[in-house]
Amino acid sequence: MANQYQVVVLGAGPGGYVAAIRAAQLGLKTAIVEKEALGGVCLNIGCIPSKALLKNAELAHTLKHRAKEFGFRFDNLELDYGVAFKRSRQVSDRLVKGVGFLMRKNNVDVFEGTGTLTGRNSLHVALKKGGTQEITSDNIIIATGARPRQLPGVEVDGQQIITYIEAITSNTNPGRAAIIGGGPIGVEFGYIWSNYGTQLTIIELLPRLLPNEEPEVSEVLEKAYKKLGVNIQTGTTVERVEKSAGSVKLTLKNGQSVEVDQVMVAVSFVPNTENIGLESVGVQVERGAIVIDEHMRTSVPNIYAIGDVTNKIMLAHVASAMGIVAAETIAGHETVTLNYKMMPRATYAIPQVASFGYTEQEARDAGYEINVGSFPFQPNGKALGLGERDGFVKIIADARYGEILGAHMVGPDVTELLPELTLAQAAELTAEEIARNVHAHPTLSEVLMEAAHAVEGTPIHM
Repeated sequence: MANQYQVVVLGAGPGGYVAAIRAAQLGLKTAIVEKEALGGVCLNIGCIPSKALLKNAELAHTLKHRAKEFGFRFDNLELDYGVAFKRSRQVSDRLVKGVGFLMRKNNVDVFEGTGTLTGRNSLHVALKKGGTQEITSDNIIIATGARPRQLPGVEVDGQQIITYIEAITSNTNPGRAAIIGGGPIGVEFGYIWSNYGTQLTIIELLPRLLPNEEPEVSEVLEKAYKKLGVNIQTGTTVERVEKSAGSVKLTLKNGQSVEVDQVMVAVSFVPNTENIGLESVGVQVERGAIVIDEHMRTSVPNIYAIGDVTNKIMLAHVASAMGIVAAETIAGHETVTLNYKMMPRATYAIPQVASFGYTEQEARDAGYEINVGSFPFQPNGKALGLGERDGFVKIIADARYGEILGAHMVGPDVTELLPELTLAQAAELTAEEIARNVHAHPTLSEVLMEAAHAVEGTPIHM
């Protein structure tokens, strides 16, 4: 006999488990189906363990390259990547257990297994522990996420040619490595590996690292990575791959070649829309992604989709926000409409990169008359105290109304500065109002305040 629910969520990543919690909070009988682990990619093999590894890498960098500056001296400094890996798994495991607790607290039934749609209101689950389970539900939310995209001619074998999955689940770092893709995953792992002694090359098709960010942001990051000894090859592609017993040789379109122990492919992601029964129930898919409306509804009434599987913007926090909207829509509760253009973006390289909204060029192309204010971290007291003075905050505002159109930051802990700006944008506050908001001293947020003053042409400390 099938279990009957009001909401069933397929996939327990940041979108799925948040949707399940919100649905349960709204009084709906809810279940969630997950074939691997609660928390999905983000908590298990993505956002969370990588941030733990980045913290270790930051400490390693300080001890190796800046110890004298801070008054430390070591005769025989040893860095143990295995310990860093173990700590990353402990952090991940703790949060995954926390999601399990939240499921129990909110009375969400968890089915561990692979779910497939068998009808508009039904799923078949092949359980991990063996056997099957039939589930029926008034509403279904698809939150199956995405997987790393394969690169033609650079076939992943899990050993010499890998994705971030093999990298983040390995307790060793390679001696020599190449990362194909200079986006967030590429530069984050670039920082981790290079600070643990990996001789590293990053290869990016477009002219600069983090090509979706402002050019000045990329310049600051590339300068920092070159200081680390990273070989940056931009504006080129891999033309030939030659594997041998002990190495991989990559020949690039620009005529350069590099021989490494391991290659990581980090180019993009593919939504997981296959083998979940979408065709059998008529859910519309375009270019591999599920089509949704502003309330996360698919082409089939009562079936919703959220997160990476929709390919709106593949970020964990966006998936969570989409999950809340879907659950509230199902419950008939008041909800919001998400503006994907204004979603915050964060890259946890060091220096960190954070942004949202329009770039300067995008704003002009969209027909806006704009004012731009920028302020560096170099004169900021907190940044100087931290020894992290590289980078800046740049704010783009509509010249007519003063409202924020976008912001782009690179520097120490800039990801923590994003919420003030995204909230200001959502509330239609102006740059002047941000500037007039009194910011505590000394804080990094004062750079944000100064950039807001600069939009009006009146920075105080410059």
